[in-house]
Amino acid sequence: MARTEYYDDPAAPEPNSMVVAASAVVTDDEGRILLQRRRDNDLWALPGGGMEMTDSLPGTAVREVKEETGLDVEITGLVGTYTDPRHIIAYSDGEVRRQFNVCFTARVVGGRLAISDESTELRFVRPEKIDQLPMHHTQRLRIRHFLEHRERPYLG
Repeated sequence: MARTEYYDDPAAPEPNSMVVAASAVVTDDEGRILLQRRRDNDLWALPGGGMEMTDSLPGTAVREVKEETGLDVEITGLVGTYTDPRHIIAYSDGEVRRQFNVCFTARVVGGRLAISDESTELRFVRPEKIDQLPMHHTQRLRIRHFLEHRERPYLG
């Protein structure tokens, strides 16, 4: 299924769903950030996805990281909340969503790095190399907030 992201675009379709989602900035011992190249839009992104009825928000991030990367993680903190109504995501199946995303920090506690059906590539990337990757700016914003080592989470 293809995915198109719009931001502050008057041509964006009207949303027909609201999805609560969680993502995680997973780092390794060298300070590199885990990224996946998404199969649906070919852009690099943090692992994450929609909350299920049986999930907590931190549990959603843990589950999504495992599903998308094969790694088991432990939540260590909160980067922020991302609820900008100008960000619209349209899927080829007709779903057009607004997404409420809570972005956590996490560390690896087990598992093995493995590509899922949602990604074409996984890698830990040095922060100074992230700008060289094709990525939606809403993902860059979360990573930038993480790298700023903010005293308080971003609330937006």
